[in-house]
Amino acid sequence: MQVALAGDVVCVRIAGPAGYNVSVDFKTLAGRCCEATGRALLLDLTQCVNMDSTFLGVLASLSQRTAQPIQLRNANVRIVSQLENLGVMSFFKMLTGSDSPGTDWQPVESAQSPTRRQLGETSLEAHQTLMALNPDNVARFKDVEQFLKESLQCPPP
Repeated sequence: MQVALAGDVVCVRIAGPAGYNVSVDFKTLAGRCCEATGRALLLDLTQCVNMDSTFLGVLASLSQRTAQPIQLRNANVRIVSQLENLGVMSFFKMLTGSDSPGTDWQPVESAQSPTRRQLGETSLEAHQTLMALNPDNVARFKDVEQFLKESLQCPPP
C-alpha cells in the first residue's frame, strides 16, 4: 500500500490482493487522513488483483462515514463483480484512466503489526457492516460473524 496527498484528495494505491492483513492499516490511514480531515479518498486499484470480504467491509464502512464518495480507480472485473454481488457498488464512484492526482507516493508502514484481536475485531465489524448494508449478505456472512465472535471471546493461545 502506498499513499500520496494531492490537495484535498488522499490517494491510496494497492498492489496485489487487498485482504484482511492490510485492513487494519488501511482503516487507520483512511480514518486519520479522510474522516478526521474531510479529504476525499481515491483508491487506485490498477494493480489490485482482488479484495477479500474483510477489506470490502472496511471500505463499505468507511463509505458511510466520509463526507465525499470514495473513488475507486481502475477496479478490475472481479472487484466490480464483488461490489455488485455484495450490494455496495452504489456507495462508490468508479473511475477509469491513468490520471492519478497523487505524485509523491510513500509506502504505508504500520507502526506495529496488528494483533490477532485487532484483525478479528476489524473483520467482525467489516462483515457486520456488509450485512447491515445489504440484508442478502446475512446468509453469506452469519457463520463468519459467529466464528469471529467466538474467536474473540477465547483467550489467545
